[in-house]
Amino acid sequence: MLVAIVGGGQLGLMLAGAGEELGIRCRVLDPSPDAPAGRLAELIVGAYDDRDALGRLADGADVLTYEFENVPVEAARWVGELVRVEPAARALEVAQDRLAEKTMFENIGLAVPAFVSVDSVGELVRGLASIGVPAVLKTRRLGYDGKGQVVIRDALLAEDAWRSVGEVPCILEAFVGFERELSIIAARSTTGETVFYPLVENHHREGILRLTRAPAPGITDELRSAAESHASALMTELGYVGVLAIELFQTQEGLLGNEFAPRVHNSGHWSIEGAKTSQFENHLRAIVGMPLGPAAAVGSCAMLNIVGTTPDPAAIAAVPGAYLHLYGKEPRPGRKLGHVTILAEDASGLDESIAALSAAVEER
Repeated sequence: MLVAIVGGGQLGLMLAGAGEELGIRCRVLDPSPDAPAGRLAELIVGAYDDRDALGRLADGADVLTYEFENVPVEAARWVGELVRVEPAARALEVAQDRLAEKTMFENIGLAVPAFVSVDSVGELVRGLASIGVPAVLKTRRLGYDGKGQVVIRDALLAEDAWRSVGEVPCILEAFVGFERELSIIAARSTTGETVFYPLVENHHREGILRLTRAPAPGITDELRSAAESHASALMTELGYVGVLAIELFQTQEGLLGNEFAPRVHNSGHWSIEGAKTSQFENHLRAIVGMPLGPAAAVGSCAMLNIVGTTPDPAAIAAVPGAYLHLYGKEPRPGRKLGHVTILAEDASGLDESIAALSAAVEER
């Protein structure tokens, strides 16, 4: 069986690794000849909207998927005439537009921060008068790891904020004083079978995910059930097949939707060693029509991102229950170079391991 993947980054690499265990061969398309996934999969070098390259990618494939959400929607629709695409192009279309995304959250009953559409500095000024400050101005399209957004704390700085995001269509959101950020990852198969990974707790710095704890501590049955219900509703609305992640804010009033990713997600990397079935394996199972594997955590788990500089592997190996994953990328400030999965018998042991490893993976 052959799975085609648009994107050859670290997510493509980990999908290809999961494919080897399932007897699934992967072929990837990426503009870079040094794409990490090329270590384990056949690599086609080309632009994501290059129809010749897309045709070669799809040739003989059983299904096509993608590892990032900024795949050109028209390219996904075009290649969909050659091979089945999962998740379907509609999921890309919604995820690429923050206005469409927030509107869909509202439609499925997932509360969101107050927001307005902003297409000019005048609309921004009026939006600030309506929503108040602080507020967050976000570009409607593109932007990840904290890019494409700015916090506005003084309405008099509206023009500066508008210029800083490139004077492009945006949404303005009320600034949320949340208790913590959570995310839920779910997988849905071609038959509608669905599994949910435990809610996890995420910690960011400078807009980049640094630490994920799985399962998130202190999760009530009510909170878990609400998150699973929202994920199920979103996948049903989209006719979704594959793995999907929703980033959530936990507040005193309940959960608020931040954004969703129509793909395997950084906050699910712990699942490679820490879940009975990894998110990567379940994504492949889902899109090829295999039964899904159980998604429960096998203990207390965490994931530390390696950003900017590569740690000493010996320092990672010295911590029991730590597993190093390097993506084969050249070090660069702010770049995700790998991650460490940490397994422990209980939360106390996990805290000790996180403390021991944090200095080793700290960006220098």
